[in-house]
Order: sequence, then structure tokens, then C-alpha cells
Amino acid sequence: MACAGLLSACSDSTPRLPRLAENAVILAFGDSITHGNGAKENQSYPAVLSQLIGRKVINAGNPGEVSAQGRERLPALLDRHHPDLLLLCHGGNDFLRRINVDITRSNIETMIEAAAQRNIPVILIGVPKLGLIFLESAEFYSEIADKHELVYEGEILPDVESDSTLKSDQIHPNAAGYQRIAETIYRLMSESGALP
Repeated sequence: MACAGLLSACSDSTPRLPRLAENAVILAFGDSITHGNGAKENQSYPAVLSQLIGRKVINAGNPGEVSAQGRERLPALLDRHHPDLLLLCHGGNDFLRRINVDITRSNIETMIEAAAQRNIPVILIGVPKLGLIFLESAEFYSEIADKHELVYEGEILPDVESDSTLKSDQIHPNAAGYQRIAETIYRLMSESGALP
């Protein structure tokens, strides 16, 4: 019985991440949600995550940025910081501005490819389309994650965005919301092998 359990665990198709060294650098890249709008600087999800994992997490969130701008901005940051892991959470402003979904998808894939060219693993964080109710991340995020065999988190932003007690305004989380995001990514990093 124990062997069967081990075999099923070993055959788990969840992508794995390389183990992060003690001095590893993580780049959190995105827009205002990565930046931490709606909370203090030390309450952003990258700041909280850095405390949780005991490693440097660079906050490269740029409020208001659309994915085309992110696609242009990312390569220089990857070359400057040489991160051991990229946390990619982008596309929300595309949805707000009703940019064609195919364009957003292409831009996010280009960002992933920029990381792949530099042998930088990626955790992709899905973003929900805006609506009356935040139910789930836009479908193309999980499709991209499957295509590129990425570690993917598609539930935390819809969960936070659906809970008014975790938000500072209609779009941005508050400190409690960012804490929830950081804790979820921390668990995901542990489960995928990046952390002991």
C-alpha cells in the first residue's frame, strides 16, 4: 500500500522547480497588484513573501502597465538581476482596457520565453477578467502554463478579488489580501520543490 502511494506521488504531473539556494533572488514582475497598491510597501505580496521564504524578492510591479509594456520592460530586468525564479502576474490592465485577449496571451508568452532563454524558471499567476463576480482566472493562463510546463497558481487572485474583506478598493487587495497571496505562493513554492 505504501509503495502504491509513493508511486502515485512520483507520477504526479505537477511541474517541479529547482531548489532555491539561501542567497537566491526572486523577481516578482507585474502591475499594480505586484507593486502592492492599496497597502504599505512592506505589505505588498513580494515583501511578505520575502519574509516567509527568507530570500530576496525584488518587487518589479509597475502600476497601470499593460502586457505590451511589460513585454518590453522584462528582458532588461532579467539581465540586470539574474533572478533564480520569476513570479509573473500580468494582464489585468489589458482586461480593464479591453485589449484583445490574443494580444495579451502573446505578450505573456513572450515574457515566459524571455525567461526560458535565460534558464530562469517561472511561476505563472493567473489574473481574472473583471466582471460582476470574479470567478476564475482567464482561461488562457492555464493553457499557457500547460504548454510551457509551468508551475501555475490560478485560484488565489480570483479568491481575493471575490472577497471584499481582502480588498482596499474594487481592484486592489489590502494588506490581508496581499498576505493571503504571499502565503499561497509560499505553499506553491514548497510543494513544487523550490523550498525545503
